[in-house]
Amino acid sequence: MRFEFLVLIVSASLAAAAGQETGAGAARGSGTAGQETGVGAARGSGTAGQETGAGAARGSGTVASAARSESYDSPLTIADAVRMAVARHPDVGKAQASADALKGRIRQVRADALPDIKFVADANRLRDPSLLNASGLDKFPPELRDALVPSAVNLFDYSVVVKQPLFTQGKVGTALRLASIEAEGSLAEIDRAEQDVALATAKAYYDLLWAERYRAIVVETQEQKKLHADMARKLFQNGVATEVDVLRSEVAVANGAPDLVRADNAIRQARALLNYYLGRPLDAATRLAGDFEQKEWAGADLASLEREALRRRPELERLRIAERSAAAQFDLAKADDRMRADFSSSYGVASRLPENLKNSKFIRWTAGVNFTFPLFDGFRRSGEMTQALANQRSARLEREKTEQQIRLAIQQGYDELTAAAETIAAAKANVSQAEKVLAMTQNNYKYGAATTLDTVDAQTAVSVARSNLLRGLHDYAVARANLRWTIGATPWE
Repeated sequence: MRFEFLVLIVSASLAAAAGQETGAGAARGSGTAGQETGVGAARGSGTAGQETGAGAARGSGTVASAARSESYDSPLTIADAVRMAVARHPDVGKAQASADALKGRIRQVRADALPDIKFVADANRLRDPSLLNASGLDKFPPELRDALVPSAVNLFDYSVVVKQPLFTQGKVGTALRLASIEAEGSLAEIDRAEQDVALATAKAYYDLLWAERYRAIVVETQEQKKLHADMARKLFQNGVATEVDVLRSEVAVANGAPDLVRADNAIRQARALLNYYLGRPLDAATRLAGDFEQKEWAGADLASLEREALRRRPELERLRIAERSAAAQFDLAKADDRMRADFSSSYGVASRLPENLKNSKFIRWTAGVNFTFPLFDGFRRSGEMTQALANQRSARLEREKTEQQIRLAIQQGYDELTAAAETIAAAKANVSQAEKVLAMTQNNYKYGAATTLDTVDAQTAVSVARSNLLRGLHDYAVARANLRWTIGATPWE
């Protein structure tokens, strides 16, 4: 019973690890899943369910065709996996598409400061009784009035019309500055999307690495159980062991089979999640290169990490840009309440007869400057200015909140890294002791000084100790990736 209980604990840990990336709110891995950390509570979680529009955003056909033609024989390092995911993931593609859209917006705003030139041509047939409606027509002789009978005529004209803003009180310049600021924000969004995808991919990579290493532990433990069962049968045949020992050892082998099934399933799930980020088919035989490494954290103190994070985090940069954007919107709203001047002109030909459209006598042109000064607009501009001030204040408060959340995330990430390092140190010592106990117990069993239950307990202790060490290495790698991501660096080294 003790062995089965420990196996259930290990299996539950495996299931939790394999499923930890399926919730859209898991932003910080262990320890901070339930709270918003300010660096985006839903960031870095990584789940196929949260990407409902993934195929449409990046061109699923292109990604799918690239994935089909890709070879999966070469093992992937974590750096290769992250680069591949960033190049293919829909979130990055959507951020890049938004940046392209803002480039078009800048071009559109710049057009307001440039001349608007059009070619206009008309062909009309009309009857105009305006002369008969003249107020002094009654003073004309009756015979003359009777002779004034309007008749339908044709009128042909073509012209080139030019309009050019002369003075807009800085409105066009402010609008162009606003569009440029938003374009800077789109670049920050690209950085944010790339970092989010990089963190989620790194976590998925470490999860698959853990699942594969855990399966090796399960396989080795199962082999030890089988060897012990063979030994128990031989000793029973020689009259040294009892039938109960044989049955217990065979039950232990049977109880280990489900653990191997769960380990295989965990590998399939972890590999499918990683393939999702890599843009590969979910059942692709992706192989990994390397192993867990416990690199000592050589970073600076918490204060230095906070300064680095506040300088580099893309969401903070985006909020700073939002403050500048709100200020530009306020200036734009003020410019709407000022006088503006526009130049307009036209040059063309107007004639009743088509053959005269080339005759210079029928040339018609106009040129003028129009002045516009708004008097009352129903307080529309006042409302726009109030909104701009409120948006600026909201962006400032959100930035201050995010800065505090980043400080909290750094503290939590550093604590998680420290706890994982201490867990590894304790687990290493425990593994050595457990392996020594197992070797002694197996030798004692050969000479009848130990029972099958003692051997099974020793095997279980070794399995748990190795699993704890592996879990500690995994948690250390994830905590290190989280901390590096929090300060704005790449999640891997």
